[in-house]
Amino acid sequence: MGLPAEVARELAADFAAVKNTYARHTGRKLLFAVALLGLTLLITLVSTAVGAAGVNVEDVWRVVLGRLGVETAPVDDLARTVVWEIRLPRILLATVTGMSLAGAGAVTQGVLRNPLVSPYTMGLSSGAAFGAALAIVLGTGLVGGNYLDVSRWLIVTNAFIFGGLTTLLAFGLARFKGMAPETLVLGGVAIGYLFQAGVSLLKYISNNDALKELVVWLMGGFWGADWRTVTLLTPVVFLCMTGLCLYAWDLNVLGAGEEVATSLGIKVGRLRVITLTLATLAASATVAFTGIIGFICLIGPHICRMLVGSDNRFLIPCSCLMGAVLLLLADTLART
Repeated sequence: MGLPAEVARELAADFAAVKNTYARHTGRKLLFAVALLGLTLLITLVSTAVGAAGVNVEDVWRVVLGRLGVETAPVDDLARTVVWEIRLPRILLATVTGMSLAGAGAVTQGVLRNPLVSPYTMGLSSGAAFGAALAIVLGTGLVGGNYLDVSRWLIVTNAFIFGGLTTLLAFGLARFKGMAPETLVLGGVAIGYLFQAGVSLLKYISNNDALKELVVWLMGGFWGADWRTVTLLTPVVFLCMTGLCLYAWDLNVLGAGEEVATSLGIKVGRLRVITLTLATLAASATVAFTGIIGFICLIGPHICRMLVGSDNRFLIPCSCLMGAVLLLLADTLART
């Protein structure tokens, strides 16, 4: 038995109104994402021209286009060296790091349904700091001028391994206690405190040179930026963020509650393991090279959540771009 014509028309009108409203909001979110991308490119260009050496935006374009094989007006050697060898690797590393940390923060907050968590809250920063401290205090950082050359890779490796180890241990505790989100967060916090105690102990037994190097690493920064680092990190971060975006719909459903997600066929435990592993991999990889940079993980996702809502299809990529913008601005101000 069909619906009366009047009721059918009203339902059709309501459906059309909802569809138009959804399309309008979706268009605004896409526009915001495009605007963020344009802003990121603009800040990258301007930041490359800002500094002690006299380089303008036109010189930056010429150097970049020349490296890409496009014939341009000649650029002096100073501008070419400053732009390509010094500033551009640092700026690209800041961009990749901002995207990694903010994207990982947005996913961690979504999958654990807690706006105050991030990879750092779950102990990643403390684990990475302990790994770096082990490498620096136990002899590696005492090689003098080789700190950013040979010994740097041992510091990076240690920081990456111990940063990921904290999440692995938190997973183990959570699985032992039932894999609840609260258990994951509390386990990460507890493990982070243990690693912080280890860092304090290593500071206490270190000599002045090692302590200075450790403090500099803990402050975070892009002093060690080069093309080798950018080339290594870019594909890792891109693949991790792409993988996280593929789970955006599942994260949206999880936001309605575990019972709802389970009833719709989503394996919540598996979703948590995959997404948190990808987020931890991206964050650990960048932190290993840059040291502790914590504010991006929280502030980037929260700004985007206020502007585009909690739809992870838009929140994750917008958070990545917002993190890049914030970290680029912060680093540019720090340099000048």
